[in-house]
Amino acid sequence: MNTPALQPLPPSLYADTAVAPIPTPPLTADKKVAVAIVGGGFTGLSTALHLAEQGIDVTVLEAREPGWGASGNNGGQVNPGLKHDPDKIEADFGTDLGGRMIAFAYGTTNYTFDLIRRYQIPCEARQNGTLRAAYNEASAAAIENTAKQCVRRGMPVTLLNREQMREMTGTDRYLCAMLDSRGGDLHPLSYARGLVRAAISAGAVVHGKTPALSLSREGAIWRIETPRAVVRAEKVLLATNGFTDNLWPGLRRSIVPVFSSITATEPLSDDVARSIMPTRPVLYESGHVTVYYRIDQHNRLLMGGRGPMRWIDKPADVAYLIRYAERLWPQIKGVKWTHGWNSRLAITPDHYPHVHEPAENLLISLGCNGRGVALSTAMGAQLARRLAGGNSAAIDMPITGIKPMALHAFWPLGVTAAVMTGRVRDRLGI
Repeated sequence: MNTPALQPLPPSLYADTAVAPIPTPPLTADKKVAVAIVGGGFTGLSTALHLAEQGIDVTVLEAREPGWGASGNNGGQVNPGLKHDPDKIEADFGTDLGGRMIAFAYGTTNYTFDLIRRYQIPCEARQNGTLRAAYNEASAAAIENTAKQCVRRGMPVTLLNREQMREMTGTDRYLCAMLDSRGGDLHPLSYARGLVRAAISAGAVVHGKTPALSLSREGAIWRIETPRAVVRAEKVLLATNGFTDNLWPGLRRSIVPVFSSITATEPLSDDVARSIMPTRPVLYESGHVTVYYRIDQHNRLLMGGRGPMRWIDKPADVAYLIRYAERLWPQIKGVKWTHGWNSRLAITPDHYPHVHEPAENLLISLGCNGRGVALSTAMGAQLARRLAGGNSAAIDMPITGIKPMALHAFWPLGVTAAVMTGRVRDRLGI
């Protein structure tokens, strides 16, 4: 299947069940704004909302429609933290910035759920916790270490043993898990559309079907060409993540756009759903190749993980996830799997989010590395602070230079090889 560029949304469970969008008509006339944001995912929309709340004139330019990419097509898990453990973050960035990064990253879920409540966004949000689960000794040791670091910092986490995990998940697959009560889930496309509504209500302007074709300077002003009109902006934020192109030199080659796939069942019976996850946390496995899943508010089981490095549109495209689910819970054999879909997210080489300021009044943010729902939402407030306050406004993430990767053109082969190697290592427990 080729990129579904002409479709309003990639086919998915979310596209079939989301709340209705509000109009985001294409830009048709030249305009001048204080801040222009390229990218209508969670990062761009949240930043626009936080800027508009301050009365700043902001316009979002989205190539397709808001939430079209991974923001509206992810696993729906609202997970706290960063990829790396707290101790490593402090070792990499020092006790000051590292400590701020930890406090910020582990607070992103509360921030997100608070924002949803504040704007009354209808997106099936639930804060029932996140399970980070281990099925071999190596990952169990790593999770125990993470839990100790979090407990030492006063975080609300609990280490669960095998019996407790059997009760939580209905399978004896897991040796242990760390339960973080701050996590949860939501309907990501409904959430994206809710952010659009909130941003517009606060005074932002959002244009769909308006790709940014070029970015250049006109004196002290940024000039963004689109198919029908030109935007001139005092400041610009690039928030294109897994769909980053050549709008800024070297940026596309600084991240790896990886496909993450999801498949969903028809609504399960109450008894079957309770036998899988009675308290409805979300779960992601600790391994070289992550599998993640949840039961949504309609008793559907959603299974996600690395799939083909191409677009998919049916459950058969990720049959391995279905086979895995049936091994975990034999009682679901024969259940109909109704949807299979994917999208691209951005992975950075160091697995940290990347914030760049490669030119005056140009800010870039990308690379949530699979934690985009909460992290990108909260980053919106951080980026708005920087855009409003300039270089004197500190944020709780490092601002780094762009580092293009060598041999970036071969990323599909590299990712496929890494996934295959990771699956072997996970099976061997190494």
